[in-house]
Amino acid sequence: MTSQYKLYPYRWVVLATFMFINLTIQTLWIAYAPITGPAAQFYGVTDLQVGFFAMSFMIAFIPLSIPVSWVIDTYGFRIAVSIGAVLMGVFGILRGLAGENYTLALWSTFGLAAAQPFLLNAWTKVPANWFAIEERATAVGIVTLGNLIGTALGMVLTPILLESMSIPAIQLIYGSVAAFSAVLFLIFARETPPTPPCPPGQEVRALMLDGLKHSFTVKPFWFTLAGLFYWTGHLQWHYDMDREHHPSARVHAHRRGYTWCVDDRRRRDRCGSHACFIG
Repeated sequence: MTSQYKLYPYRWVVLATFMFINLTIQTLWIAYAPITGPAAQFYGVTDLQVGFFAMSFMIAFIPLSIPVSWVIDTYGFRIAVSIGAVLMGVFGILRGLAGENYTLALWSTFGLAAAQPFLLNAWTKVPANWFAIEERATAVGIVTLGNLIGTALGMVLTPILLESMSIPAIQLIYGSVAAFSAVLFLIFARETPPTPPCPPGQEVRALMLDGLKHSFTVKPFWFTLAGLFYWTGHLQWHYDMDREHHPSARVHAHRRGYTWCVDDRRRRDRCGSHACFIG
């Protein structure tokens, strides 16, 4: 089937620029998480208020997801993602220029949160426009990898950079890199190749409500959803308890991430908890 349709090498350029902006938005999202304590002291606020920097992304995604998906399907991913890229670049730099002004930094984060759905919801649309159907899983996997790398960079680099520069300076660096990635996307991204990569009918839509409607009628879906909410809250509660009783583990978790160990006798005896940090 692929041999009947031409695949253009330029598809990898489009994918690379798209991957890059997804990487930078994730770094901007997680940048305050590994330095929650120092950030709270710097801005003169509580840890919870610093947590709003990350939580705002999740809060904004819920109401914006469906309208953004409609924009992607109606006007194409290039216009939609360009909107998100411009928002990311502008508000990323603005957050770095906020200085000690927590309110301005938070409002700038709201702008970044509004940009994220324009990027995340186009993950399947970009490969569908440029790649053969047998290559699309690989293309989406590459974008997913960029997303995870961006999160990892934010978790690892931020505490290291904090040892030699201020929080606004770190955010300005992240914002500048995000703006650079946005410029690259605006310059190099194209909506479609000169000829389609697949037969008609193999395109995808960003907004798929039929499956969502069906999910709400399936009882196991609700049980699974409730279980995920419970388990996430349970893990977060244990994490907060460990942060309170093991300050050194808190710093280590910020630098390396954390893994939960359940029913491991040796680690439980050493840490005095069912959940221990590894690494």
